[in-house]
Amino acid sequence: MNDVSAGAPDARGAGPTVVLGLGTPLMADDGLGLAVLDELRAWSFEPDVELVDGGTWGMNLLGVIEDAGRLLLLDAIHAGRPPGALIALRGAELPRYLFTKVSPHQVDLREVLALAEFRGTLPADTVAVGLEPHRVELADALTPLIRGRVSLVVEEALAILAAWGHDVRPRARAAATGSLAGRDRARWRPPCTR
Repeated sequence: MNDVSAGAPDARGAGPTVVLGLGTPLMADDGLGLAVLDELRAWSFEPDVELVDGGTWGMNLLGVIEDAGRLLLLDAIHAGRPPGALIALRGAELPRYLFTKVSPHQVDLREVLALAEFRGTLPADTVAVGLEPHRVELADALTPLIRGRVSLVVEEALAILAAWGHDVRPRARAAATGSLAGRDRARWRPPCTR
């Protein structure tokens, strides 16, 4: 699933790689993007990657998106697939227009992506990764199905970052605490070196 093109970003992509976690942990599986972002904090990246909690900030994210060289969005993604299905959207697949509803954050995020595209500032390398949610309703935790599949999104995000030229390594302290099962994280390698 991680067929992301490597290479130098274009003129729009002179900024840093930004990983933007989206959603709210108060709406069950809608908190997926933030849960994945939290897991990624156990990793170090060279060159550095900006991990940003985008929550439900909507249009306030425009500056973050426009300043990014590459953009990885983490979110619960409604695509009509079975709950828990891993989804990666690129380019034209990204929902930028009002008639496409794929994620609970679409009203704001769709408009932000469309505006950045209109202004010519949307990073050429923009990818959204997530899971089809099981439940999006008032609840303070991910459903067990989605919680059990967070590591799939983390793996996909790490593979994309590696394909974009980032060296991906577990942080020494985090490997000991095991937020993604330390033994699995310590053995993780980009798919091309497995």
